[in-house]
This record gives sequence, structure tokens and C-alpha cells, in this order.
Amino acid sequence: MDRTTKDSEIVRIKEKFSKMSSAVFLDYKGLNVAQVTKLRDEFRKSGVEYRVVKNTLVKHALKEYAWSKNLAKTLTGMTGVAWSYEEPGAAAKVVKAFRKEKENEKLGVKAGLVDGALIPGERVETDLASMPGKNELRATLLATLQAPMQKLLQQLNAPAQNFVYVLKAKEDKAEKAG
Repeated sequence: MDRTTKDSEIVRIKEKFSKMSSAVFLDYKGLNVAQVTKLRDEFRKSGVEYRVVKNTLVKHALKEYAWSKNLAKTLTGMTGVAWSYEEPGAAAKVVKAFRKEKENEKLGVKAGLVDGALIPGERVETDLASMPGKNELRATLLATLQAPMQKLLQQLNAPAQNFVYVLKAKEDKAEKAG
């Protein structure tokens, strides 16, 4: 690879890391072509970009970030990077689902990266994959915003409802007496 190609690749990698919401570093050693192709398809369906990268190019692209020193230990051997741009947990969820199949257990998770925080590989599937997605967060927010209004309506309706209960009790009492 000549110098200009390396420089342009470093710029591309730097752009991906600047736009991402999270990244997962994978060790794909032991997977065959069909398995890697299936993994790439699953990433595409989830809106995750996956590329095999040269460790030295990633190190050069990220050298200006403070957290890159911790990442240097992760960048050894065969490395693939899955970038999530919208939902931070998307790549980790795909990896978790992919590794559930017996033949895909060889896929290794080196580390995860969210907002400059490096997550060890063994915690990516538990911590990062369990993060709620955009739609789940929207639903939670909507429910939180609606709760006070629902309580207010219940309080406003309570006197009328109690009055109806009193009338019903009085009617039942009159039926028993009569």
C-alpha cells in the first residue's frame, strides 16, 4: 500500500469514528467466508457498517483521542470494526445474536467503544447489547410524559366516579329492602 492510499484510508477511518455512536472491535479468526458473509449481511440489515481494517491504520487515525492509548492493546491480530451510527447497541446486538449459533462461536469480541469509553470484550454482549434502541427510548419517554396527565384525569374523574358508586350502592340497598 503506497503512502497516498494509506493517508486516504486513515482519513476514511477517522471519519467513521467521528460520526459513530459506537464501535465494536471483532476478531474474525476461525470463521469461513460463508460465515463472514452472513455476518456482513446481518450488519447491513441493522444499519451497521463493518470493515476489516489494518491495526496500524486505526492507531494512526485515532492517535489524537485520549482513549486511543487504551485501544492500542486491543488492536492486535485480525481486526474487524463494526460502526453503529444511530443506535449504540446495534452492532453488539447483531454480534450477540450471531454468536448464539454453535458454528459462529469463534467470532471474538475484542472491545467496544461508546462516547470515548472503552468496554472490554467480555462486557460488550452484556452491557452494550442490552442498551435500549431508539424506538424503545422514545416509547419510554412518551410514557413518562403521559403519566402526569393520566394521573390528573384520574383525579378529576374520581369525584364523579365516587358519586356513581354511592348511587349504585343506594340502588342496591333499595332493591334489597323493596
